[in-house]
Amino acid sequence: MKILVLSSVYPRFDADSEVPWLRISLRELKKNNCEPVILVPAYKGLKNHSIDGIPVYRFRYAPASLEFLTHDEGAPSKIARNPLLQLLAIPYIISGSIKTLFLCLKLKPNIIHVHWPFPHAFMAYFAAFFFKIPVVLTFYSAELLLAKKKKWIKPILKIFIKKADLVFAISSFTGKTVKEIYDRKIEFLPYGTTLDGVDINKDNKLPPQSKFTVLFVGRHIERKGIEYLIKAAAMLDSAKFQIRIAGRGDLTEKLKSQADKDAPEQVVFLGKLSKEDLEKEYQNANCFILPAIIDSRGDTEGLGVVLIEAAQYGLPIIASDVGGIPDVVIDKKTGLLVPEKNPDAIAKAIKELSENEELRKSLVFGANEHIEQNFSWEKIVERQVGVYQGLLYLP
Repeated sequence: MKILVLSSVYPRFDADSEVPWLRISLRELKKNNCEPVILVPAYKGLKNHSIDGIPVYRFRYAPASLEFLTHDEGAPSKIARNPLLQLLAIPYIISGSIKTLFLCLKLKPNIIHVHWPFPHAFMAYFAAFFFKIPVVLTFYSAELLLAKKKKWIKPILKIFIKKADLVFAISSFTGKTVKEIYDRKIEFLPYGTTLDGVDINKDNKLPPQSKFTVLFVGRHIERKGIEYLIKAAAMLDSAKFQIRIAGRGDLTEKLKSQADKDAPEQVVFLGKLSKEDLEKEYQNANCFILPAIIDSRGDTEGLGVVLIEAAQYGLPIIASDVGGIPDVVIDKKTGLLVPEKNPDAIAKAIKELSENEELRKSLVFGANEHIEQNFSWEKIVERQVGVYQGLLYLP
């Protein structure tokens, strides 16, 4: 079964950390008797190449110096800062459509699978019209947020959703949002962990610490809710607790200033860490936190794969009850859910975990069991291939 995947971004070289879940997804499909190839835009003139033995086709849409609309950061964020980049959208869609048509002619795929349907579904339907190939869409959240901000996008997405042969959503929250645009059957297909070599069922014992250590890992952007974590840290005894914040982002310096003012002894900024250093942070932490919020643009967590990874390291989890997070964190069973933008609730949950070893062990056990059943790549791809086969009426 040949699958042509369309996306806005894919690793540019073997060590590139872009969209690791999509890379793993294609690798797992290949193990399951599928033949995936992927088409993505060029980045500064980058030509066709391969990763993990999977062909990566690149379409050119501008002079090399201007081919930075995607990769490193989402195109909507780049366009928000520089509206002139919108001028690249037309050559982007036209070039991508032509390249998709060419690949369908050359490779004769059984299915076209589109990630981030706006604008990539344009490219898929152009080719599908000529070759009668089923089109599958996977929704995350970026295009749905865009439809809320720009009203003219919603009717286009409605057509895409209606015409698709199959629609995937990465979380129940995302699926519900898709159905608000057009009510049809949505298949739940999350992505699994992006960690390699970590045993999902290992029994990690919490290391002895002079302080109860809380770890956050992620970009420093509004929807991660880090400012509320810092406010919560100010309510904790600096002799007993430490909040360690990994990553960087547009808000890093602002958040550092907030921490210096409100919780200088409780909060430590780690910066962007190497894979080895990040692993050490996971191993030495006592719990993991994702205090996500619905931000001023209406954006929030589509799923929260970092929560799955934290559970693999044997960490009990605290997270906000927003977006797709409740698919991973079931309150009191696989983690503790707190209301968004609520420092008091965050501080209370941290204290509760620090004082209750049995609760920590129970949450870790529940999370690992839940992840094995619902977020292991083996089961995710088995479900995906089964749906593909049903679409093509294959045995």
